[in-house]
Amino acid sequence: MNITRRDLLKTVGSATFLAAATPGITFASGPTEKRFVTIILRGAMDALMAVAPYADPDYARLRSRLAVAKPGEQEGALDLNGHFGLHPSLSALEPLYKNGELAILHAATTNYRGRSHFDGQNVLENGTVKPYGINSGWLNRSLSLLNVGDRRIGLSIGHAIPLMMRGETDVQTWAPSNLPTANSDFLDRLMQVYEGDPIFENALQQALKSAEMTSGVTDGMDKVRPGNIQLKLLTEAAGKILAKPNGPRVATIESGGWDTHAGQKLVLGKKLTELNDGLAALRQNLGAVWRDTVIVVVSEFGRTVAENGTRGTDHGTGGLAFVLGGAVKGGKFIGKWPGLAERHQFQGRDLAPVNDYRSLFKTVMHDHLGLSENHLEDTIFPESRDAKMFNGLIRKS
Repeated sequence: MNITRRDLLKTVGSATFLAAATPGITFASGPTEKRFVTIILRGAMDALMAVAPYADPDYARLRSRLAVAKPGEQEGALDLNGHFGLHPSLSALEPLYKNGELAILHAATTNYRGRSHFDGQNVLENGTVKPYGINSGWLNRSLSLLNVGDRRIGLSIGHAIPLMMRGETDVQTWAPSNLPTANSDFLDRLMQVYEGDPIFENALQQALKSAEMTSGVTDGMDKVRPGNIQLKLLTEAAGKILAKPNGPRVATIESGGWDTHAGQKLVLGKKLTELNDGLAALRQNLGAVWRDTVIVVVSEFGRTVAENGTRGTDHGTGGLAFVLGGAVKGGKFIGKWPGLAERHQFQGRDLAPVNDYRSLFKTVMHDHLGLSENHLEDTIFPESRDAKMFNGLIRKS
């Protein structure tokens, strides 16, 4: 049988196999049973529509066509505390908030004050105080302190590894594919072909272990259609993989399409439904490990307080973060709220960024995953001593 490496890579269509076919990978249990998932919403999600300050007297005035209606009205907000309400498309989050498994950080972003998607996302992911300040991600630097030996407890879900998860520490990847998965029998035959090859024989051995780890991940999922990968498919896979006792512990997931300059009411309503369904699927598929899980949902920055002339909003500053999971001490808003009056807006147009994402990330990494404060401020988030951690956000084990 004559097969070349090029033929092999063409034949094996399984994203799971390609992700794992790297020498040195092991799938032993990581040093922690805690799980942490970061979901990045690329494009700057409008915080004031996702979690509406419906009781703020300036809200409806500044958004005559985009303001979410008050609770009890048609398509009204899902009331949380008498002042804020969830967009009605986020119905799966309402019981989490009431059950104390969801906290919300409003008026928040990184220390970046420009309005470039690329620069804003880079600061969000690199963990420094400026765009392109370092070529690794803060989460990857965190993994270097969590990993034991050559264990890969980091997982990137999707076809590209985000900067947040890139760096010196190796991570696992998984991406959906409409090509057939390489089964164990096929891999056994390939091992016979490449027996004695120092690179591919080892890679195939690891692929067999990977196949075992990801078994059942795609069960019940719809067939993948190119260009139409829904967030729900990615979160289902993440939940199943993270739930495995010998699987990874820390994961990243990306979702695009959150830039809503025009027709925002319809576009964002669909995107929030997608987020709602994705988070519900992630919770369901995590199963029992939900109780030891923290999920953080963030976007690079927020949008303008007032709507524009095309029934949308433009790039702003203050956004928000959802913090959910069984390990979250929720049912509350954390941080400060600046209000929407013009005198409180950032540069007279944006929701003021009075809360720092780094405070949230540092809290999760310290109180949930056990990283030291010195490591967080010296290595993970340099120059972040002014970003103080939140008290009482993570449940004690």
